[in-house]
Formats: sequence, C-alpha cells, structure tokens
Amino acid sequence: MKSNVTRRSGILLHPTSFPGDWGIGDLGAAARAFLDFLGQTHQQIWQVLPLGPTAEDGSPYASFSANAGNPLLISIEDLIADGVDMVANPPGKTVSIAKDLQAVKEVKFAALAQAAKAFRSNAKLSAAYETFCAEQADWLEDYALFMALKDSHPKKPWNQWPPTLAKRDPSAIDHARAKMGEAVDFYKFVQFAFFRQWGALRDYAHQRGIRIVGDIPFYVAFDSVDVWANPSNFELIPETLEPKLMAGVPPDYFSATGQLWGNPVYNWKHLESTGFDWWIKRFKRLTQHVDVIRIDHFRGFEAYWQVPHGEKTAINGTWAKCPGDAFFHTLEHELGHLPVWAEDLGLVTAQVAQLRDTFDFPGMKVLQFAFDDKGAENPYLPFNFEPNFVCYTGTHDNDTVVGWWNGLTQKQQQQVLDYTGPVLEQDIHWAMIRLAMGSIADTVVVPLQDLLGLGTDARTNVPGRAKGNWSWRYELGAITKDVAQKLKATTTTFGRGRRHRPKKV
Repeated sequence: MKSNVTRRSGILLHPTSFPGDWGIGDLGAAARAFLDFLGQTHQQIWQVLPLGPTAEDGSPYASFSANAGNPLLISIEDLIADGVDMVANPPGKTVSIAKDLQAVKEVKFAALAQAAKAFRSNAKLSAAYETFCAEQADWLEDYALFMALKDSHPKKPWNQWPPTLAKRDPSAIDHARAKMGEAVDFYKFVQFAFFRQWGALRDYAHQRGIRIVGDIPFYVAFDSVDVWANPSNFELIPETLEPKLMAGVPPDYFSATGQLWGNPVYNWKHLESTGFDWWIKRFKRLTQHVDVIRIDHFRGFEAYWQVPHGEKTAINGTWAKCPGDAFFHTLEHELGHLPVWAEDLGLVTAQVAQLRDTFDFPGMKVLQFAFDDKGAENPYLPFNFEPNFVCYTGTHDNDTVVGWWNGLTQKQQQQVLDYTGPVLEQDIHWAMIRLAMGSIADTVVVPLQDLLGLGTDARTNVPGRAKGNWSWRYELGAITKDVAQKLKATTTTFGRGRRHRPKKV
C-alpha cells in the first residue's frame, strides 16, 4: 500500500473517561485540559469511540441514533458560561457511571431540563437553536420524537409500541408530535447543546494541531431511530418488525458458537437502489464533526455473517456479499478522498484486504496480537508492517498492556522480551509504546490506560461481558509531568509529531 502521511501519534480516550463532578466525563474543562496535554506532547491524534446516546449498558456501539450526540457528555458548566441562566448542582462522588449509569442520567437530565427551560432567555442562543433545528431537521425531527416516545413507553423497543406508531402511520405520528411537543423540544435542545459544545471542542483541538478520529459502527442497534424511521433499509419481518436476519460472526478459535449480536442486517439491494443515500448522509454528517472516520467491523463491507431469526447462537449463519466496492466508489464520488481508517482485525480475507487497499484505507495493527506460536510469520509483529497502517498497543476491546502482560505465561513473556530486550516489569507499558512508536506504521495510537501503566481494572470493555464495561475514568492529576515528558521525548525520538499539513489522512 502507498502512504503519503508523515509519522504521527496520538491517544485513544473516550470523553466519558474524563474526570469531573457529574459522575461521567463531559466536553468541558477536563476535555480542554486533555487537548492541551496532547498539544504539549506533540500528539496529532485524539481518537474517540462513537458519540451517540447510549442505552442502559452504556455501550457506545449500541446507540439510539447514528446521528445524535450523547446528552450525558454535555458540560453543565459550559452551558452556564455560554449564557444559560441556571444553577449547577454537581453530585460529586455520590453518583458514578461505574456504580450506576441510571443515577448519573437522572442527575444530568434534571440539569439539562433546567437548561432547556432557561436558554431561551438568551436571544443569541435562542436564534442559534432555531438555525440548528432547521439545518438538522432531516434527522433531528425523527430522533427527538423517537426519544420522547421511548420515554412514554419505558423498557419497550419501538416494534412493541402501538402498531400505528411502530409502523409510522402519518396521522399517528402527527398526533404524537403535537401531544409530546415539550418532550420533543427538550431532545432537540439537548442535541443543539451537544453539537455546539462538540464544535467548540473540535475547534480547540484544531488550534493545537490535533485531528479527531471518530468511529462509525458498521451496524446500528435494532432499538434505534435509524431502524424505526428507515425500516426498508433493513431485513425485518413485516408482521412483527423484528430482525429477519441478525448480525454476528461465525464460530472461531475464540468461540465455538460464534457471536450473535442481534443487530438487523441491511437490505443492501434496497440501499443500492437508492444510491446508498442513507449511508452517504451518515458519513457526510460525521465528517462535519470529526476529521477521520474509523470504520468498525470494516470486513462487513466485503461480506457479513447473517443468522436467521430465532437462532440462539451464531452457528447456523451464512456469509452474504456486500456491494462494498460500489458503495465506496459512490462515497468517494460524493466526498472526494475518504478520511477513513479500516478496522480490519479478526477474519481478514484476501477480498477484505483488497477492498481496503483499493481505496488506500489504512488498516490496523495491534501489538498485543503479535506474540504467539506463529513466530516471525505473525502479521502483527512490527517488522511485518507496511507504512499505511495504524499501530495500537491495544484497543478499547483489549486488556491494558499491564493486564495483558500479567496474563501471559512465562514462555509468552519471554517471547515479548526476546523482541523488546530486557525490561523492568513496571515499565512493560513503555516498552510496548516504544515498540509502536519505533515501527514503520505511519500512525500510532495508545490508549490512555497504557500510557498511565494501569492494570485490568482500568479496562474499557470486555467483549461478551454484559456488565461492568464503558465505565472507566481517570483521576484528576493522573497525567503527571513525568508522563508528559516521557511521551513527548518518545514521540520526538521516533520522528513523530511533526507540525505540518499532511497530504492525506
């Protein structure tokens, strides 16, 4: 693969992980302090996970909307600074996403409800809100009504609402919109507040030479406005509106029954007949908010595993081809050069690699996958890299480097040391960071947990585990001067972090 990008590096950290007094990270002062840290250490990348509103498990990969922002990330203090006349009452340590996400939501939504009533007294904000609603109406109207209906039908997915609402009978939709006007307006305001703050934060990043890498999941959640408002885009059972075919991955070394995710698979025949309009709009919107898009489960654009309705495991699924080549050509025609990274981990066939390379998308290399019985043939060993890749010490789905190291056998640890040279055990995370930074990969991304040398307790996500994920936050003061100096020195030593405008992303 060719590469036109100067060497660079950055940090993976989702905004929920920032410290603060509201039980969850937000887009306020701590986020700006983090961006200051990135700028001071010559980083050029801040990678985040999907930014949408999450369900009860907190997973950013199971959002109520592919277009909306997460209300819990809104900074109440920044709302006040922006001219909303309200009083902030942060709960401090009495609530935490690690203990009770619902309690965090109740506290935060109470503050947002106060802000929604108060902001109209500020003429500037009120005018900006009306402009936002007009510009985003094509997705915002459906989203706000969907969330209002979710509130009025608690714990029920949309297909279990009254049939006239589930099937979007026009008169029922008009009646619901009129009846629930106050709730609909609240959800519109929340999106206005989120994207106003996100836009300001992105500008703050750009001023420090930092580009933001966002994330677009291949699938969307079934219980989402995306499926409710666009049922023709998905394989659904007409009578019940349940997924006729469900997404997942087949049995492999890690799971004898595969993984059954439950997302509805796409009706690609219909999507292609519309010129991939829904997908094109999705990408366009995200490019307005981030600089680079990481496609999660990229291999789905070549072929995807589909499992019939009613199956309890992913064993009895089949592979189905996706018109990925036609889609990306269409997307490239609409957007020009695509600022995309391909998450090509897992089962990467020659066809998946060809699709990635046809459009010159950087793939991913994860150092934790480099040390096994494949020896020198392992594609995740740095001497097997090509430049047009993004090298990670680990991802949000991996254990931390320290946790991973502690879980290795003595023989496996020796294999790592044979590659890195002698390392004090307390410095294993720096050894892996140096390995990544010194690789030929154009881009290196390090999860903040690895930079801080934290153990398994700081892990972001354990795939397949139902609870306890997506809740890690770092403590104020955890990013010390020593950490900053080491990161800056390592970045400089290996020729990353140069200030210029790259030709391509």
